[in-house]
Amino acid sequence: MSKLAESLPPGVLAGALRFLFGLPAPLRRLIAGRPITLDGQRLHPEAQLLLRLQQLSGEDWQTTTPAANRTALTRSTALVSGPIVDGLTVRAVSMDGVAGRFYTPHGLPEGSPLLVFYHGGGWVSGDLDSHDNLCRFLAAEAGVRVLSADYRLAPEHPFPAAADDARTAYEWAVAHAAELRVDPARIALGGDSAGGNLAAVTALHAGDVKPVFLLLFYPAVDATVRRRSRELFGNGFFLTDQKMDWFLDHYAPSRDSHTDPRLSVLLAEDLSGLPPTYLATAGFDPLRDEGEAFAEKLAAQGVPVVLRRYEGLFHGYANILGVGGVFREAVAEAVGALRTGLALANTRQGIAETA
Repeated sequence: MSKLAESLPPGVLAGALRFLFGLPAPLRRLIAGRPITLDGQRLHPEAQLLLRLQQLSGEDWQTTTPAANRTALTRSTALVSGPIVDGLTVRAVSMDGVAGRFYTPHGLPEGSPLLVFYHGGGWVSGDLDSHDNLCRFLAAEAGVRVLSADYRLAPEHPFPAAADDARTAYEWAVAHAAELRVDPARIALGGDSAGGNLAAVTALHAGDVKPVFLLLFYPAVDATVRRRSRELFGNGFFLTDQKMDWFLDHYAPSRDSHTDPRLSVLLAEDLSGLPPTYLATAGFDPLRDEGEAFAEKLAAQGVPVVLRRYEGLFHGYANILGVGGVFREAVAEAVGALRTGLALANTRQGIAETA
């Protein structure tokens, strides 16, 4: 990170970003550079501009140490997450030792659906704050309560600590549904990147009460295969091939653990018990191909799945709610899928009750 970037408050840098994104399109293109086309996809101008500004400012998601990585993610998220979404009541919760944050839109009646959300960050970084505005947006726009889980991070707590905490949070939510004023028959799981991994793993190993929907943003689902997208988009598009190796080396240093379905959920033999799923990938993402392979396997095993590739975007777009429009639009589409999935779950519940 450049010395100038470090010296300026995040609010000043965020304002400068919004100003630059408000410039006329020809000026934005001049700053971003010539269009980038790769694998038959064109990087969206807003995505290219943000990457170019990141490059010029020296902002980067560092991989030097876990502490530096966490600081860099916190700072970069503050720049792009946008103004705080209001209209919600937010409180801290403790879920059998796992810290959490609970979001309730104002005026939402009792018995609403619940989304249990797991943040991304490569199992090494990220926390309740890094994904706070995303959780606020999901709660407010989908009209659901959201429970964000602050699972333990590696390398202090390597695999399977995060997966264990994710399951603990879900089981706690089911057991405390009445206290949370949610419908235990309409609990969804969601997450981005490593959090998407944890959501899918939790759904796979859920007990008697199964989640009714999965909301997955560009999940990591297979630590055993380096697919073509890792080679194509492994450098220059926020998440890099090097960073993925670095994350896995910290979270699951033993190669033997990489075949464990609690990490590589794509390798699970039977995925047919998973709930209807909305899975979004980004075209310029090293994880694109494994996420899409997971969606294909779900469909092949009879799981209703909607796969949406945002060809012009890169990994991490769900947190970019404060600049440009294409990132927010992508998350808004996921919100629509969540609302639809939960509504259909309600319909299925009603049919089951009258059968």
